[in-house]
Amino acid sequence: MKRRKFLTTSLATPAAAAVPAAAAQSAPVTPANLPEPLRPAAFANTKSGYSPFTTPDYYTFTNDVAIERAQPGKPHQGKVLAAIQAHSDDIPLYAGGLVAKLVDEGYTAYLIRISNDEAAGRTLGIGVAQNETDNEGVARELGCKQAISFYYRNHRMDDCAEIELRARLIFLFRALQVTTIITMDPYNHYEENPDHLVAARAAEAACWMAGTSKDYIEHYRAGLKPARIREKYYHARSPQGHNLVNRIVDIGPYIDTKVRGNIANKGKGPAGSAGSRLRTELTRQGKRLPLLGGTDATADFGYVKHFLMEDWKLLGARFGLSYAEAFRYIGPAPDYGANIRAWVDRNTVRG
Repeated sequence: MKRRKFLTTSLATPAAAAVPAAAAQSAPVTPANLPEPLRPAAFANTKSGYSPFTTPDYYTFTNDVAIERAQPGKPHQGKVLAAIQAHSDDIPLYAGGLVAKLVDEGYTAYLIRISNDEAAGRTLGIGVAQNETDNEGVARELGCKQAISFYYRNHRMDDCAEIELRARLIFLFRALQVTTIITMDPYNHYEENPDHLVAARAAEAACWMAGTSKDYIEHYRAGLKPARIREKYYHARSPQGHNLVNRIVDIGPYIDTKVRGNIANKGKGPAGSAGSRLRTELTRQGKRLPLLGGTDATADFGYVKHFLMEDWKLLGARFGLSYAEAFRYIGPAPDYGANIRAWVDRNTVRG
């Protein structure tokens, strides 16, 4: 089944509509009163104000933005997904719903983490060990076959040889025969974290080079084959930024899986065991928050779903969805040679 057959196209007008202010903690978005013939070039998000690690302040929507919905059966059986993240919380926060959806539709998925996450723990050593365990837990919750880590220094990846990082990704793409990647946008606007841009740039270049015949030819001598990366999903991160979006993914059926993927990050991020810690604090004060339920497990789930998924809910509301994630999607390239030959065949005359 071709992917375009199950996409419904949405014009920019609904994307620009403001979410009702009652749904948000922050000030409502009001349309700009621009003089003719000016039109907005980017659209502000109404945000919950609960976390900076969700949707950015602005999106630039293309005029062919499409909604990708869950498909029955296994239409992508045989495809291989590489979800590439600098840190253990990037994919679960920004693309956990998409990963769960694609796995459910038949993809075999691998979660590739570039850093060692040492900066996210009580000490550097504890951070490395805790986040290694967490990353494996994220992979299990999202349905990935395996978690793979490169262990570069956290927040210091711009000091690494990017060519080495790229080469390691090329090897994995070929060894695993990856067909699709999810990663942070390599041109993420106003990004503060250097790791994100380094990892994304290396992944983007590796997608192209993994399919070439003369880069790292020793791979082929060892029995590997070229990897043809056919689809790329780029997600945004920077809270103050804006990114080009042409694909809205309906993650409503997978929101609970995304929640569990974020709960698995115990050692860092805004999720993990934040709910159970809050429940313990309130219990000491003789208080109770019904949202958190009666156990640590229900507390963590309720906290993450209510507070950290709210911005994805607000984004979904713009498109008539319960929850959504946004991406710059790059699909399969046309067969240029075949197109030229077809045109020639149609227009050739007897000489």
